[in-house]
Amino acid sequence: MTEQAPEYTMGYSEEFLQMLHRRSAQSHAAYLLPHLKPGMRLLDFGCGPGTISVGLARAIEPGELHGIDMEESQILMARAAAEAGGHANATFHVGDVTALPFEDDSFDVAHCHAVLMHVPDTRAVLSEVKRVLKPGGMIASREAIIASSFLEPDFGAKDAWVTFAKLVSANGGHPQMGKELKAVFIDAGFTGIRAGASFEFFGSAEDVAFFHAFASGWFLSPEVIEKATTYGVATHEEFETAQEALDNWQADPGAVGAICFGEAIAFKP
Repeated sequence: MTEQAPEYTMGYSEEFLQMLHRRSAQSHAAYLLPHLKPGMRLLDFGCGPGTISVGLARAIEPGELHGIDMEESQILMARAAAEAGGHANATFHVGDVTALPFEDDSFDVAHCHAVLMHVPDTRAVLSEVKRVLKPGGMIASREAIIASSFLEPDFGAKDAWVTFAKLVSANGGHPQMGKELKAVFIDAGFTGIRAGASFEFFGSAEDVAFFHAFASGWFLSPEVIEKATTYGVATHEEFETAQEALDNWQADPGAVGAICFGEAIAFKP
């Protein structure tokens, strides 16, 4: 394998944006919502297009939500989503999570979804997030566990999950971060950790068709194949086998699939 080249593995293709737009606070931050109260100040770091952020903003009204992401195109979409939904309490910033533009001890809650798994220096991110949290403030994260994700019937698709995990690692990420969250939070000095897990499940015919189109258009795209073969994590033949497995899966009447996520909340002492 070639030397690691830190990069956002998922990219910003149309297919992946469609995946992000399926996500909401109700479906992807359900573990956090019971802990939110009106008037809280919440940081959503790595907020992407804001589809989860706007639900969190609604939960803390009239409190402030600040979303931050390194990609300007995502922030423009997040601002549009907030405006369309009438979420005047949501503000979005282009910025670096390792150098947050906020004062110490200024947030009640910090949230991220599928962010820490793509960050090479997780400790640096959590140190900065901890800085801006108030004493007693909460951090909440939901991250993928690629090893526990699946398609059924498999038809050999498990090898594609392995390839994806290797690609995340080659970009400096952590493909099993969801099951490492508790230890990572302890290492960062957080306390009162409560960990769990859940699935993003694809069970209906529409869901199966969506996942097939997403995986074919993104993971099996020429751009991703080029990166993976350059890093030495898979061959062109292995990607061809993955496409065949995915096609056979979609055609099976019993097809289901799921992405597994670990989720945890913890507190700044």
